[in-house]
Amino acid sequence: MELLGIFTAFGLSASAGLNAYIPLLIVALLAKFTNLIVLKSPWDTLTSWWIIAVIIILALVEFFADKAPAINHINDIIQTFIRPAAGAVAFAASANVVTEIHPVLSLALGLLIAGGVHTVKAAAVRPAVTATTGGAGNVPVSIAEDVVSAVISFLSVVLPIIIACLLIIVTSWLVFILYRRAKRSSESHIR
Repeated sequence: MELLGIFTAFGLSASAGLNAYIPLLIVALLAKFTNLIVLKSPWDTLTSWWIIAVIIILALVEFFADKAPAINHINDIIQTFIRPAAGAVAFAASANVVTEIHPVLSLALGLLIAGGVHTVKAAAVRPAVTATTGGAGNVPVSIAEDVVSAVISFLSVVLPIIIACLLIIVTSWLVFILYRRAKRSSESHIR
């Protein structure tokens, strides 16, 4: 069961890299209204109505800011600090539910995972979408990111084994891509 808790933590922190507030809101609501996740202190503060209200307000602000041209890029700059922090909180809160991982390690792992996902999104994906579509593709991509963040967050808590399978598939795909690049590079040097 401890291993599944780790997959939950990884899934939540990765989805925080796409949208900082969706995974926190899902964790807070599931912890408040179900037994799917029971948060230990101090993370149980997420189930406070005040905290839930603040998360909802921040989620709405991010939702609309991410859909407005030019503002979405400013939002990504601001979120460079917020998304990794949200990923750190999501990882630490969910990892501590099942496992006894040290909080500093949990926070660091969540920070790195969410920060990595956010960096790929903000530095590579979004600029490419903006450049290739003249900005017209940003709204659909933003909506897709929000949907993916919500689905991964929910599945991370309800069915963490799916996150494990996704992790294996993505890792295998990346290894395959890197292998192909290395093979092409070595073949081009031979010619």
